[in-house]
Amino acid sequence: MKSIIFDLDGTLVDTAEDLGDSVSAALTELGLPVHTTEEYISYVGNGTLMLVKRSLPENLRDDEELLNKAHELFCDYYSKHYLDKSRVYDGISDVVKALKDSGIKLYVLTNKPYQFASKIIEECFPTGTFELVAGSGQGFPRKPDPSYENHLIELSGTDKSETIHIGDSGTDIETAHNAGIKCIACTWGFRSRESLIVAGGDFIVDKPVEILDVMKLPIDL
Repeated sequence: MKSIIFDLDGTLVDTAEDLGDSVSAALTELGLPVHTTEEYISYVGNGTLMLVKRSLPENLRDDEELLNKAHELFCDYYSKHYLDKSRVYDGISDVVKALKDSGIKLYVLTNKPYQFASKIIEECFPTGTFELVAGSGQGFPRKPDPSYENHLIELSGTDKSETIHIGDSGTDIETAHNAGIKCIACTWGFRSRESLIVAGGDFIVDKPVEILDVMKLPIDL
């Protein structure tokens, strides 16, 4: 493999608590009931607007004015607290460095708004680790639409047979397959091993170091 496209939330960085706290802050401001972190995790995967929508009471989810207000409040809070509790998953930094050092081009593709994704990557990884951070709001449809994935593959100058996607959800698996590439599905993120198998993950890994095994890189961390 010559290029890798990583998901962000649940793959590189555990962002669950900060996302949940930010939604709770917005809901509390609006006088609406909040949820547990586990419930918020189940709502993650299709962008922050969908996260907020799924967090609203079911009978209010079609209220666009309320949804937009809740999302605005979420974004305002999250912009100040996006790294309060978020952390890079154990072992990821070493694996990412090993992949980078081996000459593989690394990219990030997330449904998180670019304004947040770029800041998180900037603060969690050394400058220059990733060729490009791609998020929502940049003119491409969100995953699982493969448009942005295909764009990154074109930018990399590598063939699809030389590119692989790494993510923690069915959305990532579907995105990769829609683009005609394979997906390494990781179980340390926001979805269960069983759900990743059902979704058709080409490779299932339980620890970051196992990514190197899949890539057939003889690197001893």
